[in-house]
Amino acid sequence: MSEQEWSTTVSGALRDAAAIRGDRGGFTFADPRTTDKHYSWNALLDAARARLAALYAEGLRKGDRLAMVIPVPEDFVLNFLAATLGGIIPVPMYPPVALGKVESYVKNVEHIVTSSGAKALLISKQVRPILGSVLDTGSVTKLLLVESLNLDAPRAGTEPSISPEDVCFLQYTSGSTASPKGVVVTHANLAANCRAIASDGLRLDPDRDHGVSWLPLYHDMGLIGFVIVPLFGYIPITFLPTMEFVKRPSYWLEMMHKQRATVTFAPNFAYALATRRAKDSEIEKWDLSCLKQLGCGAEPIQPATLRDFVARFSKAGIKGTALLPCYGMAENTLAISFARHATNELRVDTVDVEAFRQGEARFSDPATAAPGSTVEVVCCGEPFPGHEVSVRDPDGNVLPERVIGELCMKGPSVCPGYYNNPETTAASFKDGWLYSGDKGYIADGAVYVCGRIKDMIIVHGRNYYPTDIEWVVNDVEGVRRGSTVAFACLPASASSEQLVLVAEWAGRERPSEEALEAIKKRVTEVVVGTIGLNPWQVVLIPPGTVPKTSSGKLQRRKTKQQFEEGTLGQEAPTTESMDAKVAVAKQMARSYVSLAKSEVVSRLPDPVRAFFGKKK
Repeated sequence: MSEQEWSTTVSGALRDAAAIRGDRGGFTFADPRTTDKHYSWNALLDAARARLAALYAEGLRKGDRLAMVIPVPEDFVLNFLAATLGGIIPVPMYPPVALGKVESYVKNVEHIVTSSGAKALLISKQVRPILGSVLDTGSVTKLLLVESLNLDAPRAGTEPSISPEDVCFLQYTSGSTASPKGVVVTHANLAANCRAIASDGLRLDPDRDHGVSWLPLYHDMGLIGFVIVPLFGYIPITFLPTMEFVKRPSYWLEMMHKQRATVTFAPNFAYALATRRAKDSEIEKWDLSCLKQLGCGAEPIQPATLRDFVARFSKAGIKGTALLPCYGMAENTLAISFARHATNELRVDTVDVEAFRQGEARFSDPATAAPGSTVEVVCCGEPFPGHEVSVRDPDGNVLPERVIGELCMKGPSVCPGYYNNPETTAASFKDGWLYSGDKGYIADGAVYVCGRIKDMIIVHGRNYYPTDIEWVVNDVEGVRRGSTVAFACLPASASSEQLVLVAEWAGRERPSEEALEAIKKRVTEVVVGTIGLNPWQVVLIPPGTVPKTSSGKLQRRKTKQQFEEGTLGQEAPTTESMDAKVAVAKQMARSYVSLAKSEVVSRLPDPVRAFFGKKK
């Protein structure tokens, strides 16, 4: 796209899409149980304006914060765009898919509503039994139902003027290491990042490309990647119900075949799940040679996962060149780098494991290295044009290539800070640089991510990344995949920190004590043999009780806290909330969210259920 065609605001991008593309392309909301609903760019703008008039009728104005809990993609997108047209600032929140702990969910909503200063809370009727109580707390003054908005309200003659520096929305972080914080995302941030993604990263063409996504829209990869980027790039998108993917991962691939999709994005676990669940008879029917961009991010990327995916679906036309590992974070709007490659080989860096644990990414030739002496780190590519990434030590000094430190970034995509949180903002945003809290390094100009600084395990002076240990344990018989947490603690009887492993056992029934001890023994043996570290304790707890965020990220600090407090595995539902749960279950019976309670979802691997907040 040329310089003249690129809007500087999200509201401007929507109007431009309608004016320039009109009825060519737009958004389609698919549902296997009903008729797909398509909105051209013209229809999308008209529907957003109708909902903006309804929000105006409720007293909302430019600058007001509007908290949103809307599970249905069509309703979410239309109301989000309506708010941005009027300068109203959306505050998206995840829906109460998990019925296991209503109190925790409501408390989290109250925190976000209060910290954002939301004037109103816009919800779907099926979540009212849970969230109606938020009004009683005084956190918000008005509760609005999507289904009750007056879409016939008189429309304003013109939308208010929106400048690039205006706040577009507040993106609350998932809280994997702390309480959720509201990242201030401006229109300028979005214009810069969306242009980098669409033009520099993906090189999208509205006459050629088509995206398909099942990603939740209350998280940045789903919202920015598949709602806002397509607005700026005029790219047609088909949205799939998130829980349909959970129910049947093959639905994602089936729809990409039917829609002739060229681009999709998903976390690492989704590629692993699709690989395991797809049937040979299904793959034989698909032609996926149309897929040119298979983005992967939002959680640590395992090379084996992506290689297995390509191998499994190569018969359907998937090529390794389509793989696109990426790196980003909410504080940088969404993405900072994409890893393009010209061959079928995934770009990885093979480094000496001993040097790696000492803070140096020393290359080791895999052809000559001894077995077990190296580790692979996935390349996340070079920073977008106009953006910079540096690696720094704890004093802020820039480190040379292949020395591991904190990844810091600078550029027009870096957000101003956290809403109404000056202390945390000052700690992370310094002299124009965003200090990410991620450990990583740069090699030949490309970014490699190692893990979170606060999660680093240091035992006997050596550094261990928890993901390396957790991935190894995931393959142990008797352990539920994606449910292992590794951290260090200082026992009273020890002079240095020791490794603790917490994992959920596989299966619904509690194993016998003898079986549990056998699992612990297998875990210890594989960690000692693979990592060279002897766990001080291995703790096995019931399925669904390892603390995770709404996006399925392991909460290591919370797990450690529960370990020290002796409260691990105590996430069972409480009797006080049972009436609310029953009411919600009835409301959700025929809705998008109802699938989360189904027996099908209950049987799914924990990483998938946790990604959507579901617990057993």
